[in-house]
Amino acid sequence: MKKITFVLPSRNNLEFLKLAYANLKKLSSGYHDILILDDASEDGTNEWLKSLQDDNLIVYSNPGPERIGIVGMFDKGIESAKTDIIMAFHADMVPSPNLDLNILKHLKPLTVVSATRVEPPLHPAGPEKITIDFGDEADKFREKDWNEWALENERINKDKITEGIFAPWCMYKEDFIAVGGHDPLFAPQSKEDSDLFNRFILNGYNVIQSWDALVYHFTSRGSRFNKHAGGGAGINSPEWINTNNKNLKNFIRKWGSFVKHDSMMKPIITPRFDIGLRVRNIDIQKLAILEPLCNNIGIENRFEIEKEYIKIEQPHTSFNLSNKINDYEYSGFRPLKNDIIIEFDVSRMNEQSFNMLLQLPDIINQSGSIGEFELDIFKVIIKNMDRYENTLIKVNK
Repeated sequence: MKKITFVLPSRNNLEFLKLAYANLKKLSSGYHDILILDDASEDGTNEWLKSLQDDNLIVYSNPGPERIGIVGMFDKGIESAKTDIIMAFHADMVPSPNLDLNILKHLKPLTVVSATRVEPPLHPAGPEKITIDFGDEADKFREKDWNEWALENERINKDKITEGIFAPWCMYKEDFIAVGGHDPLFAPQSKEDSDLFNRFILNGYNVIQSWDALVYHFTSRGSRFNKHAGGGAGINSPEWINTNNKNLKNFIRKWGSFVKHDSMMKPIITPRFDIGLRVRNIDIQKLAILEPLCNNIGIENRFEIEKEYIKIEQPHTSFNLSNKINDYEYSGFRPLKNDIIIEFDVSRMNEQSFNMLLQLPDIINQSGSIGEFELDIFKVIIKNMDRYENTLIKVNK
């Protein structure tokens, strides 16, 4: 059997981490490497790791006090792995008895294989996962019931695969390195996986979900539902709310759209054009909504609005917002020079027109041509239809 390095970042997740580690050790008699990265935990994780005697365990500890986040931790762990194959695993997951066998039989170069998540009903059900409750806390986990159920479902779903990608995912280390790993833009966490999965797809990787490779996922205990961060089972932590809001905007700034995927979680990537918005009657609140959607935005009264907006928003992104905000008029100090310019009056925008604005890249890609046209409240001026989403594949750090 080929050897896997299971990469597990963990922060204040000791009770779940112990379950993950113990059950990973049961795979193929502890043959695989387990690489645990302790991200400045304060719950005794570091002391527990020091007590373990395991030749196949690799430990990295961030002494803190500030956390690095899973963006940096996953990359550090994967780059440190001694095996050709890595699996991005979460500390709040428990593997099925034959997870490794049922992942590896599908793994090839340029392929990413995801296990099927089995979760308690803390998130909405979906066709890509199985909702069944084996416990929503570590001390309530019915491990014997889980193992018996998982073995039966491994048999029922033997060799079943669909297309999709989500954690935990397994691939060749060199294929992960080829796209530059996670983008630091999304540190410490949130939307980093959606960005990475988009780049896997653009780089031509196959994304496979194996339905006889199972994990029980206690669900989002790293930050979103982490009790040490102010959350709980089904309760969003303030930490997660803040980072999620920040990185949702950064995802839109980079990709020009919200996160998109089909019902089985295979990414859908919006065409990426060089788009400038020229808008009237804007204020800071509306600028916060529209700025992430474009490469540049031309506004009236730029000097009055720009300074205050950048003071609020620039600390949350590595995009240079000063370079994004331009004068409204063609003859102004900083005119728009984008390939596609969309003009409209913000005071006329409603929910329908905003949704249409979100769809304009797809509309332009399907039926646009050099020239001008009007749609709803928008005047669209197309000077060039070059797309550049493929330039986003590689992250250069």
